[in-house]
Amino acid sequence: MPRFRLDIEYDGGPYAGWQRQADRPSVQEAIEQAIGKFCGERVTLHGAGRTDAGVHATAQTAHVDLSKEWLSDTVRDAVNAHLQQAGERIAILKASRAADDFEARFSALARHYLYRIANRRAPAALDKGQVWWVPKKLDAEAMHEAAKALLGRHDFTTFRSAQCQANSPLRTLDRLDVTRSGDTIEIRASARSFLHNQVRSMVGSLKRVGEGAWTAADLKAALEARDRAACGQVAPPDGLFLVGVDYPPA
Repeated sequence: MPRFRLDIEYDGGPYAGWQRQADRPSVQEAIEQAIGKFCGERVTLHGAGRTDAGVHATAQTAHVDLSKEWLSDTVRDAVNAHLQQAGERIAILKASRAADDFEARFSALARHYLYRIANRRAPAALDKGQVWWVPKKLDAEAMHEAAKALLGRHDFTTFRSAQCQANSPLRTLDRLDVTRSGDTIEIRASARSFLHNQVRSMVGSLKRVGEGAWTAADLKAALEARDRAACGQVAPPDGLFLVGVDYPPA
């Protein structure tokens, strides 16, 4: 069966996350239904990352097997037409024929996330639902310096959801940068894989540093505690975006 790779963007606000659920709308199910209307098949879509409820994506990757060959542009345009007709906040940016052994999840070499904070007294109007509004002034430089303690391979139990189903809390964090541009603070995180709620948990703890409630040493101590109770607040999903997934060269 021909395998197709889909590059996808979506507004996560209306959805209960990527993964199909019995009684709530999901990104996966919406795309599967659109594909079914296009080609008349019941399919299973496999994504690179199971983003949580309210989390967005500018570069999610998925694969799907279809029973016949189609032009890639036809797949993209037809699926988008059905998504638009259904009023979904999802777009297929690109469809391409993939190797038979390509796996959107297991072939991935790295995943990249962006978290955006609107750090100003006035609430977000145009970006509402796509930023975390924090009116208290944050020290982005202090956040960036503190973030260095989280780089590398660690036991990230402190920054792991109690519902996380990963076999191990060990992860290697390759990037965690904090920058400011005007009233917007951006936090970029990269790793081969992340634990459930890891990025949002790290962001919430970095916010504690930025507002002066924690020092860099406090953040390091929270990591070393390997205790969920040592984590700062979990940042809301609004500001989180999956912005890239890396794969080996074709």
